[in-house]
Amino acid sequence: MINSSNSRWRSAGGLAALMAGVGLVVGLKAASGGASTAHPVSLPPAVAPVTGGASTTTGAPASSAAPPTSSAPATPSSRQVQGDVAQTPYGPVQVELVLTGTRIVDVRALQTPDAASRSRVIASIAIPQLRSEVLTAQAARIDTVSGATYTSQGYAESVQYAIDHE
Repeated sequence: MINSSNSRWRSAGGLAALMAGVGLVVGLKAASGGASTAHPVSLPPAVAPVTGGASTTTGAPASSAAPPTSSAPATPSSRQVQGDVAQTPYGPVQVELVLTGTRIVDVRALQTPDAASRSRVIASIAIPQLRSEVLTAQAARIDTVSGATYTSQGYAESVQYAIDHE
C-alpha cells in the first residue's frame, strides 16, 4: 500500500531537486562572470498544445501567465513589438519587445506555459533568465535554460518574430 503522504514528499523532493539544479546552473554562470556563449537556438516547428491543458485560443494572455517582468513604462521614443505566440507542449509562450531605435531595452512575457503547476514553476524560474539573455545578446540567439527547453525555444521563437516584424 502506498502512503499518499510519502508521494507528496517525493513530489516536493523532486521540485526541490529541480530548484537546486537551476540554482547550481545560475551559480556556476555567475561564478564564471556571467559570460554567455550565446549558442544559436535550433527551433523545431511549432508544436500544437497538448489537449486537456489550459490554453488560450483568443490570443489574450492566459489568466495564470506570469506578470510582465518589468514595470518600466515605455518612453515616447520607444516602441513595443509583440512576437507571435509559440505553442509548446506545456502551454503558449509570447513576448513583447520594447525597442529604442534598434536596441532591445526590455522584454515582457505576455504568455508563459501554464498547462500544469510544474510548468508555471519552471516558467517562473526560466523567464527572468531568458529575458536577461535577450537583453545581453540583443538577439534571439540565446542559451537554452536547462530544464526549460521548450519554454526557451518558444521564447526565442517569439523574440525572433518580433525582431523580424518590427
